[in-house]
Amino acid sequence: MSTDTPTDPDTTARPGALRDLMVVTWALTLAMLANTMLMLTVPLKALELNIGPSVIGLVVSAPYILPLILAIPMGGYVGRIGAKKTIIAGGLGMAAGPVFSLLMPNLAGLLITQMIAGMSNMVLIIAAQALISGLGKGKALERYFGWYTTGMSGGQLLGPLLAGYLIDHHSISHSFVAIMVFPLISAASAFGLSPLANQGTPAGKSTSGYRAQWRLLRQNRGLQLSMVIASVALFVMSVHSGFMPVYLEGLAISAAMVGVLISLRALTSMLVRLVMSRVIDWLGGRTRTIQFAALCVTVSLMLTGLAGDQVLFLAVLAIAMGVAGGLSQPLSMVILSESVDTAQRAPSLALRLMGNRLAQAVAPLVMGLSAELWGFPVAFALCSAVLLLFFGLWARWAGLGRDLTVDD
Repeated sequence: MSTDTPTDPDTTARPGALRDLMVVTWALTLAMLANTMLMLTVPLKALELNIGPSVIGLVVSAPYILPLILAIPMGGYVGRIGAKKTIIAGGLGMAAGPVFSLLMPNLAGLLITQMIAGMSNMVLIIAAQALISGLGKGKALERYFGWYTTGMSGGQLLGPLLAGYLIDHHSISHSFVAIMVFPLISAASAFGLSPLANQGTPAGKSTSGYRAQWRLLRQNRGLQLSMVIASVALFVMSVHSGFMPVYLEGLAISAAMVGVLISLRALTSMLVRLVMSRVIDWLGGRTRTIQFAALCVTVSLMLTGLAGDQVLFLAVLAIAMGVAGGLSQPLSMVILSESVDTAQRAPSLALRLMGNRLAQAVAPLVMGLSAELWGFPVAFALCSAVLLLFFGLWARWAGLGRDLTVDD
C-alpha cells in the first residue's frame, strides 16, 4: 500500500509559509545552540563539583526521562494551543533552567537544570515540527524540513564550540549565562510568527492519547517507517558522539581531532539538507533514500570500529554518517506529516520524539556494556549489525519498496 496521495511536486504553500518557516527555523536554531552548549557545560560543571562518573551518567540522561513519559500528552496540548504560544513558553523554560545551576551549584541544581531543559526542548521541537508540517506538501514540505533541520544542524555545530570557548577563556558560569540568553531571543522571535501559527489543530482524546497513538502506530505503516528510520539513525549518532572520544583517546588521537571528526559529521548533515530534494531525486525517490540511509549509517558505524587510527578513513566514515543522518531525520518528518491527519500531526510527532529519546537513552547503555565486555571494535560492529538486522526485518515485514512506498 502507498502512504501518500499523489501531489503536485511543488504544491502551493499556505499564506505566510516562508515567513513562519524563517522565524521558526531561527528560533529553533538558537534553542538548539543553547541545548548543545548545555550538553558540554553540565558534565564539566559536574566534574568541577567532584561528582563521580556513574552520577554524571544520571545527570546526562536526565533530560530524556520526562519526555519519555510526557511526549504524547504534550503533543496533544501543543496541537490545542498552537505553535506560537508553545515556542514562547519553551524558550522561557529553557532560559530558566540554567538559573538553578547558577543559584544552586550542586548536584540538585544540575538535575533541575537538565530536567527543565529536556522538557523545554521537547516542547519546542514538537511545536516547530507541527507548524512546519502544515506549511506545504510534497517537494515543498521536503524543502521546508530540509531548511529547518539545516538550521538545527548549525546550532548543533556551533553550540559546543561556543561553550568550549567561554569555559576556556572565562568560566563555566559565563557559559550558563549565555545559555540563558539565547532561548530568550528564541522566545522573542516567536512574536514574528503569522497569526495562523497561533491557531491550534485540536485533537480529542480519541486521537491524541496513549492508546490512540499506539493504535495508530500499529495500523499506519508511514508512521512506523518514520519512527524506525529516525530511531536507527539517532541510535548511531548517539553512539558516535558519546563514544568516539573514549575510543579514539585509547588510540592516541588528540581531543582536537576527535572534535573535528564529530563536527565534520554535523557539517555534512547541515550541507546535505540544503539540497535534500535533489539528493532524493538522484537516489531514486524517498523509498530508496530511506533504504540507502539505513544501510549507510549502520555500515559507517560498523567500519568505524575497524578503522583504527586511520584519521582519513574515520573522516570519510563521519561524512557518510552525516549524509545518512542528514537525509533520514527531515525525511522521516515529511513521511510522518503526510501519513496522518492534520489533527494527529502534533501527537504523532510527539510519539516520534518519544521514540527518538528512547533511542538516545538506550544507545549509551547498550554500547557501554558491549564495549566493556568485548571492546570497542566488536561493540561498534555488534550494535550496527543488530540495527541493520532490525531495519531489514521490519522492512521485509512491512513490504518496504513493494507494498509500502513513500514516493511522490
